[in-house]
Formats: sequence, C-alpha cells, structure tokens
Amino acid sequence: MQQLPFDKRSGKIWFNNELCEWQDARVHIISHGMHYASLVFEGLRVYNKKIFKLEEHIERLFNSARILDMKIPYSNQEIIEATKKLISDQNIIDGYIRPFAWRGSEMMGVSAQNTKINVAIAIWDWPTYFDPTLKLKGIKLNISKWQRPPQNSSPWQSKAAGLYMICTLSKHQAEKEGYTDSLMLDHEGNIAEATSANIFFKDKNNELHTPIPDSFLDGITRKTVIDLAKSKNIKINERKISPDELSNFVGCFITGTAAEITPVGNILDNNFEVCDLIKDLSSNYELLVGKNN
Repeated sequence: MQQLPFDKRSGKIWFNNELCEWQDARVHIISHGMHYASLVFEGLRVYNKKIFKLEEHIERLFNSARILDMKIPYSNQEIIEATKKLISDQNIIDGYIRPFAWRGSEMMGVSAQNTKINVAIAIWDWPTYFDPTLKLKGIKLNISKWQRPPQNSSPWQSKAAGLYMICTLSKHQAEKEGYTDSLMLDHEGNIAEATSANIFFKDKNNELHTPIPDSFLDGITRKTVIDLAKSKNIKINERKISPDELSNFVGCFITGTAAEITPVGNILDNNFEVCDLIKDLSSNYELLVGKNN
C-alpha cells in the first residue's frame, strides 16, 4: 500500500506558537534551514496516547539548538505543553512526533546571525518502523563506505539535519543491495551505529558490547536499554569495537525511537541469532513504553 505523501496529509501542525492546517504549513524556498542545513529536530513515539521520554527529548532539542548557535524563542515547557496539546487534539493513539527548529529566510549566505528561528511540531500515526516479520528474523545490514566524522569536524552531539546526509546515502545504497540498513564506522574505522539507531552485540557469555558514543548521539533509547540490561544483571561493555570482531558475537540488535529494539540477523557474511536475551529485552522495553497495553 502506497504511503500518502506528507504534504497531502490532514490535521494540525504547531507552527511558531499557532495551530495551522497541515497543508498550510509552508516555508519559503529561500530558507537558511533548507540551503545550509541549519535545522535541529527530535523524534518521539506515542504509545496508547502516552509520549515516551517527552522531557528528555525536548531537552535534547534545546541542547542541539545551542550547539548550532540557535536560540529557540520558546521555553522547554512551552514546547512540552504544545506537544501534549497536539496529541490530545489529533487523537493520535500510536504515532510519531517531529519537533524541529530552523533558521528562516531573512538572510541567505553562510552567515545567518539575523535569521528568525522558526519552530514547528508535527505528529502522525506510525504503529511500527520495520516490517514486523523482519523483527522476528532480524534485519540485514551492510557496512557503509561513509564514516562518522571526527569530533572536531562536526557538531556530533546535536541531532542536526546536516549530519543525516551520509545516513540517507548509506541507507539508499544498502536498500539497493538488498539490505535493510547500513552499519556505519567512525573515523578510526571502528563500529559506530546504524544510519539512525545505536547498536549492541551479545557475546557467548551473555554480555553486551556497544560502541562508546564519542562521535555519534548517545541515544535516549540506547540509555534506556542499558538501564534495562543492568536491572537484569546483564554486563554492559562500552568500548571501541572493530569490525574484525563481528564474527565473535552471537547476537546483535539496534535501538532507537523508531527502531525500538530490532534484532539484526546478519551484517554482511556475519550471522546472528535472535536469542532469548534480545527477545526478553525487547519485551521489557515494550512494557516500559506501554506498547500494546
């Protein structure tokens, strides 16, 4: 079934402190955010009308804006309340929320000191990210030719639009080759993350290994899963992981707001089992967020 294009949908969007009709939420084509990627955003999930980790996501939105030298003209609480109102008004049961802020069209050029900072919040129904059958057997990853840039080459601690260009390129190539997603390495050639999700590996001793988030986002879902694992006395090893180690692991999964906990069946020729530990963590995560309650 073909998805309805986003510019043809209906409903309301919170746009600069006003509710407007979905199709009337327009931005001029000469906008700094569009031309120079001066835009930050968040992604949140709604489960049974409840927003998971709302405060944490909005705090990260404001932190991303500060890193990009953007001052959001609203308080954290105003954005939180606006998000809650949208959920209530739109009667979204299971969905996705996209708050974002960007520089407007007052100036065009690399320097944009006097541009207005615009803010919008959009929500839509979204019950699942990956095909449920893929989650049962595990998704397939290739390894991208694009690497996460070093810390002094990008605002890597922000959730900024420009940082996702190489993610789109990586995922497109993966899909063309018959994979679901792509594993990205860091600038040193160590494992970093998938295109929009953090990654974990399980060894033969039922310990988990995950890359140190020193050139990519330390995801909110990632931190939630680490807390879940620790509550079950599962040892977590945060460390540098070489691609040469892939054959040593018996399990693998990715984590993210959209991906939740999604098992990985293979990375290139390295096969992984969708084991009980991963299934148990996934079930506990779904209970925590209130999915299917």
